[in-house]
Amino acid sequence: MSTIVKLFEKCRYKHDLYTVFSDWCQCAAIALSNAVDLRKRDEREKQYLEVVRRYDPAMLQISPEILGAVVMALEEKPTDILGQVFHALELHNAARGQFFTPYAICEMMAKINIGSGDGVAGKLKRRGYIRAQEPACGSGAMVIALAEAMKDVGHNYQKCLHVTAMDIDRRAVHMAYIQFALLHIPAVILEGNTLSLQFRDEWKTPAHFLGRIKSNR
Repeated sequence: MSTIVKLFEKCRYKHDLYTVFSDWCQCAAIALSNAVDLRKRDEREKQYLEVVRRYDPAMLQISPEILGAVVMALEEKPTDILGQVFHALELHNAARGQFFTPYAICEMMAKINIGSGDGVAGKLKRRGYIRAQEPACGSGAMVIALAEAMKDVGHNYQKCLHVTAMDIDRRAVHMAYIQFALLHIPAVILEGNTLSLQFRDEWKTPAHFLGRIKSNR
C-alpha cells in the first residue's frame, strides 16, 4: 500500500489530492470497463478524455503506475486496498467524514456468515450459484471479504458467485468496480439510492460478462 500512497503523494503539489484520487478512480474504472462493456464504451470514453485533459503528461504517467501497484497489491493479498489508501491519504476528512469499514471487520463478518462452507455447498447443489447483494458497498470491502471466505472453504467465487452492489457515492462505485474487476468477481455495481431505487449508472465487471457468455452456451 505504501507504494500506492507515495505515487498519489507525488500529485499533491500540483493538484488537490482528493480530486486526483477521484479522477484516477474514474479513469481506471473506465479503462477496465471499456474492454468489455461495449454499450457504454463511447459515452465513457468521452468522460475519460474530459478528465485527462486536466493533467499534464508527467501527471498522466503516474496513473498507470498506480494501477500497476494496485494490481500487485491485490495479487499479493486480496483486500480493500483502495479503501486503505483513501484513509492513508486522509481523504476521509475531505469527504465530509466518510469512512470505509475496516477490512478486518468485514473479514470477520464474512467468515461468520460462510462458516464451514456447508451452507454454501447446499445452495450450490440446489441451484448452482450464490447471489449476494450489498446495498451500501463503499469501496467493496464486504464483497471482497465474502469472496475470499468462500475461497477459503473451497468454493471458487469466480465461478459460483454473483454480486449486485450499490452505492450513492460515485467515487465509491468506481473504487469497488476497480477492485471487483481486478479480482475477477462477477458483479453489477449500481450508482444511486438504494432506498428509493433510483439509479444513475451501472458498472458490469469483466467476470459478469464472461459468466453470462458461458451460461448462454
